[in-house]
Amino acid sequence: MAKKYQVYGIGNALVDFEIETNPQELVELEVEKGVMTLIEEDRQEALFQAFQGKHHSRACGGSAANTIIGAQSFGSQCFYSCKVADDETGRFYRDDLLAHGVHSNLSNESLEQGKTGKCLVMITEDADRTMNTFLGITGNIGYEQIDEEALINSEYLYVEGYLSSSPVALEAVLKAKKYAQENGVKTAFSLSDPNMVKFCRDGLDAIIGDGVDILFCNFDEATLYSGCDNIEDAANALSKLAKTVVITLGAEGAIIVEQNKTIKIEGNKVEAIDTNGAGDLFAGSFLHAVTQGLTLEQAGELASFASAQLVTQFGPRLTEEKFAIVNSFAKKLVV
Repeated sequence: MAKKYQVYGIGNALVDFEIETNPQELVELEVEKGVMTLIEEDRQEALFQAFQGKHHSRACGGSAANTIIGAQSFGSQCFYSCKVADDETGRFYRDDLLAHGVHSNLSNESLEQGKTGKCLVMITEDADRTMNTFLGITGNIGYEQIDEEALINSEYLYVEGYLSSSPVALEAVLKAKKYAQENGVKTAFSLSDPNMVKFCRDGLDAIIGDGVDILFCNFDEATLYSGCDNIEDAANALSKLAKTVVITLGAEGAIIVEQNKTIKIEGNKVEAIDTNGAGDLFAGSFLHAVTQGLTLEQAGELASFASAQLVTQFGPRLTEEKFAIVNSFAKKLVV
């Protein structure tokens, strides 16, 4: 019997604020470029003030949310578990998430007092994204935010590695993964960020546990986590932890490893201006494709093409024009 949902996601609920800046400004503000750094609210507010007047936009985000919305946009049915507060930012997040057609615990859950998490996404001229994140109430996401009925009726459980930074969230993820595996739900996991590998390794190890069905990571995360200095050895080491390993390589495409077979996915030549959300959309496109019966190679080609289109614009969501281009490409894959 077909499942109601293709992908069930768990992740931090963060409202993303994008700001254009330059490397020198990051240095002056003592911001580490190219990675995600957890910060306190007062530090984030000081950064917002420092960037006052710069271009910025906002959207409901968090890595896994971007992945889930991406999969939903292609036609998958998705559910997302997260936690926001009863403030303007939290209500904006809930409304934006549901407007994308994603089902969520937020649709029938009363919001608590507190502060919703925010992510300041700083985009530099080289299209690199640097994130400074105040988790707020999302750091306390617990198993009470998990909808077991929806989870058991999903093909995949998708978890972001960022949750490894919170003991409460980590406990909820481990319980959800166990429940999923006991009920035949496949598991997919993303290492998310090099800083998660550096500073939250124990949590990542715990989530991977006895293995996952699909492991997503980029080159830096793959080499850091495996301790290998080249992509071939890293992929081989990671393949012991997952049935399918997907390593994104930016403009160079990606490689997929399954049962000692390596599939090389070619990159797409584009002029990148913003890489925020590219890895998230890659995972969402890939999961959508495999749940629709496409081969791993086809899934990789769609994911690579979609993420390449995303980096040619600002923001973590494809514009209508870009989505039409990707959707046309997707249709050709299944002909």
